[in-house]
Amino acid sequence: MLTTKTNSVNHKGEIDYMNPVRKIMVGLDNTEMDTSLIHFASFLARTGSAEYVHFVNVIKRTPLPSPLRNEFPDLLEKAQVDRRRELEKKVIDHFDLTIPAKVKISVEQGTMPSKQILKLADKHSVDAIVVGRKKDLKNNSVVAQRLARRATCSLLIVPEREYSKINRLLVATDFTKESVAALEEAITVARREQATGNPIEIVCHHTYQVPVGYHYSGKTFEECGDVMLEHARKKYNKFISKLDISGVKVTPNFSLVKNDDVVSNIYETAQELSADCIVIGGKGKSAPTALFPIGTTTEKLIGKDSEIPLLIVRHKHKNAGLIDMLQRI
Repeated sequence: MLTTKTNSVNHKGEIDYMNPVRKIMVGLDNTEMDTSLIHFASFLARTGSAEYVHFVNVIKRTPLPSPLRNEFPDLLEKAQVDRRRELEKKVIDHFDLTIPAKVKISVEQGTMPSKQILKLADKHSVDAIVVGRKKDLKNNSVVAQRLARRATCSLLIVPEREYSKINRLLVATDFTKESVAALEEAITVARREQATGNPIEIVCHHTYQVPVGYHYSGKTFEECGDVMLEHARKKYNKFISKLDISGVKVTPNFSLVKNDDVVSNIYETAQELSADCIVIGGKGKSAPTALFPIGTTTEKLIGKDSEIPLLIVRHKHKNAGLIDMLQRI
């Protein structure tokens, strides 16, 4: 979601400086999915006071036989012009043009859409990328994971369905600095929607587990679970006390995971609570390990066959030096 410039205190008592999200890039593919993405882009632009929304579509560059290339040298260029007209109509029909943001539509050529989007996002210093997740395609998570691993900004993955308004956000929290960033994004959106008469509840969801070997303590599984829950509550109270949640409804939610499947717990909880979006913090890019780690839980959530939008929060100016070295490979 989109953030105004504010300061916060992280779990170590340090000040974090939030970078304003003013530029959004939306990846379109000229299918029915585009409508969902354009609607959600309107919501984001409104709640975050976006200054720039860039809709991008990538036409696959296909090698042409010499005779065809010689006879029609501008074939792909004409196709780009036609595609741009089609996208313009979609944006006019589905994007809220009363939003005071500059809207740009571009059609690019490339063999890999995710790579082209990343290059453009870097070129235009984009703060958030929005992409779709289709119900009938199994490779969606691969594209999303590639973007999540290589993007220097936040990433929003939107399932194919209709969106009207957001009523509840579930923030997956483990009390780290990444959780601080994720929760502050949710708080910003809630405040802006509150001002428009649409109150949003934020559910701060934390999973906890009973440690292996608990029986050596002489306690039962249930007793040890109670101890871990009390410990989680204390950590939450310390965590939330350092954030400004005034005017926003933030509800803590604790869940005991018995089978090590944290991701399913997060997703199932979001379903049970009718959450309209799951928000989670992505790790920064401080080392080349795994080509920009995003965290095991985040990566598994991306791969989940989800019908709930997933926002991975990452500050674009933090530890992004590797981008020049890797050149979006």
